[in-house]
Amino acid sequence: MTPLVLSCEHATNRVPADLATAFRGAGAALRSHRAWDPGALELARELARRLGAPLVAARCSRLVVDANRSAHHPRVLSEWTRRLPPERRERILAAHWAPHREQVERLVREARAEGGPVLHVSVHSFTPRLAGRARRADVALLYDPARARERDLADRWLGALAARRPDLRLRRNYPYRGTSDGLTTALRRAFPAAGYLGVELEVSQRFPRGPERAWRRLRADVAAALRDALA
Repeated sequence: MTPLVLSCEHATNRVPADLATAFRGAGAALRSHRAWDPGALELARELARRLGAPLVAARCSRLVVDANRSAHHPRVLSEWTRRLPPERRERILAAHWAPHREQVERLVREARAEGGPVLHVSVHSFTPRLAGRARRADVALLYDPARARERDLADRWLGALAARRPDLRLRRNYPYRGTSDGLTTALRRAFPAAGYLGVELEVSQRFPRGPERAWRRLRADVAAALRDALA
């Protein structure tokens, strides 16, 4: 089976203790989807357990620093951390951004050393409505359509999931583009198309925020469909 590496860049809404003062008054934002991807870590852990894959999860909120953004991206820091002194911003990147990305890249390199391509799945969730507009999807995969192996893997994964769950609305490169700035996009520049497949898994937050039975079933079905696709 193709080696698999999992990551979760928006796993938590935690703010490190040394930054608590900077986030005074930000309670509402930290409780919202702006701070993290509800359900993403739970789904990533389920995939890791069922497929026996390593998982790297960010340890602080993306309002501290967004591990899925490049260091030069204007929104890698939020309105609360962007206004901090330059040396403090550099410490945040060094302590909370770089280690996550370096660990994911290291795991990909180690898996590639075994020969053959490596699949990296970055696990996310999205709010069902944004700026008053409904997102018409339940599960989506983001990838680079120009990379044939990523495209084929997405076809197999979504096909296997559709066979199990014809009730789900499945989309490709929605609600975001698979080639936008992100960790998978950065790693495509580091590894050849023949050796690295980077796919972002996006699941609607209506599932982790809804009935537990439906959420548990979706996690199991997504994992089973990925196993089928890799087999």
